[in-house]
Amino acid sequence: MASEGIMPGPMCLIENVKGQLIANQEALEILSEIMQPVVVVSIVGLYRTGKSYLMNKLAGKRTGFSLGSTVQSHTKGIWMWCVPHPKKADHTLVLLDTEGLGDVEKGDNQNDCWIFALAILLSSTFVYNSMGAINQQVMDQLHYVTEMTDRIRLRSSPDQDKVNDSDDFASFFPDFVWTLRDFSLELKVNGKPISADEYLENSLMLTHGTGQTDEQKKLSLPQLYIHKFFPRKKCFIFERPVYSKNIGELESLQDEDLDSDFLKQVTEFCSYVFSVSKVKTLSGGIKVNGPRLNNLVVTYVNTISSGSLPCIENAVLALSQTENAAAVQKAIAHYDQQMSQKLKLPTETLLELMDVHRASEKEAIKIFRETSFKDINQEFITQLATELETKQREFLKKNEQASSDRCSALLQDIFSPLEEDVKQGIYYKPGGYHLFIQKTQELKKKYYEEPGKGLQAEEVLQKFLRSKDDLTDAILQTDQTLTEKEKESEVEHLKAEAMMATAKIQQEMQHKVEQLLQQKVKSNEDHMKELSVKMEELKQSRDQLEEKRPRTWN
Repeated sequence: MASEGIMPGPMCLIENVKGQLIANQEALEILSEIMQPVVVVSIVGLYRTGKSYLMNKLAGKRTGFSLGSTVQSHTKGIWMWCVPHPKKADHTLVLLDTEGLGDVEKGDNQNDCWIFALAILLSSTFVYNSMGAINQQVMDQLHYVTEMTDRIRLRSSPDQDKVNDSDDFASFFPDFVWTLRDFSLELKVNGKPISADEYLENSLMLTHGTGQTDEQKKLSLPQLYIHKFFPRKKCFIFERPVYSKNIGELESLQDEDLDSDFLKQVTEFCSYVFSVSKVKTLSGGIKVNGPRLNNLVVTYVNTISSGSLPCIENAVLALSQTENAAAVQKAIAHYDQQMSQKLKLPTETLLELMDVHRASEKEAIKIFRETSFKDINQEFITQLATELETKQREFLKKNEQASSDRCSALLQDIFSPLEEDVKQGIYYKPGGYHLFIQKTQELKKKYYEEPGKGLQAEEVLQKFLRSKDDLTDAILQTDQTLTEKEKESEVEHLKAEAMMATAKIQQEMQHKVEQLLQQKVKSNEDHMKELSVKMEELKQSRDQLEEKRPRTWN
């Protein structure tokens, strides 16, 4: 699991193919997954001096980095092994085993110089491994140190890179650990015992002094540069591990087969490296993790391959460009996440959206400041501000669109029964327009009462109503046309009713006249009958009187 800094075994980080240095993409991918701070320990030295054995012990393994057992150099380029740091929780120990220096098969030492320079540039602890005591021959072999000022540039301005800038070089050089293998001398000076560190300091000052010839000064340069460039120096001596075996066969031996003093010295070496080695740090106190180490490897190797000199300032600037661009994207992603989680679209008010925006924007800027570094001229914070402003506009549009969609769906749902009634012709009648308007007002009220419509509620409603203008006008026109016809029909109806009423009145009057005439005739008839009776009675009375009257005879 590379994300935890665990690798089953070493892998080539920088390949050396016919003198051409190439970063291995697979190894870079492993580095890119290590988010923990990295403690980078590199080891450099002549080939066949047992460098890989020490690196395997730092990895806590008996085998891993190839030791080899012949006069031919085994390790080519720079190999990497990432393991959990045994003393620092949540840190990864990155071990870099380099190709042996001085391999006659390479033909020249230019390749060695770049391997040496890369080991210094990438590590926080630099281990130089050599055989025997420190003498002039060994110092001569360390001429790579004297070439660092010609191989590495501190700044992008060439005129600022001078040998006297030792303090500047020391600010980025790793801690220096010199391991002396198969050391057989007695650590004494003037008969007094000294420590391995004192032995190193004395060796570095051995030929340093006034009154030297030019040749002597030249020979003294490795000591001078080591003394000035490396801020912390440490020396370990190792006795011969076993006398009957070649040093290349160490990986095949068990601890009980090795010299006890040698094992103790190895343990002390590993304990020091674990306890003292610092996290790889860039100028400004920027701690390096896997992705940052990845970027440094790519930047330095590409620069060397192009024929240019690795520049510390440019490498940090390139790293800051990559990191700051990533920081911007991380901040934007956080902003998007917060807006999506905290914002329910559509919002009822603009203030609601702006409050969430301001809170998310504040968190995004905080994340950028925590993950970015060396933002020259505030370039990336300005870019972030621009992108956040663009994001804000996008959310405003999304909010409006969400409101429009919600309102349109709501209107469709509320007004669909009305539209169905229109299709059925319910409102195409006299007075239909009034009923249609009345129903529309009722539905509008229902629409207003629905929650969650957002900022576009009124605009969408008015647009919807305007889309129904033709329908409304048609209902109104139909209503007016039908009403006029109804009025004309009513007039005719009233006239007919009036004529019928008049005729009825006339009939009734005629009937009454006829009844009067009939009554009059009947009355006359009754009267005549009564007269006849009376006359008859009167006649009878006269007749009776006549009969009673005495007759006189003439």
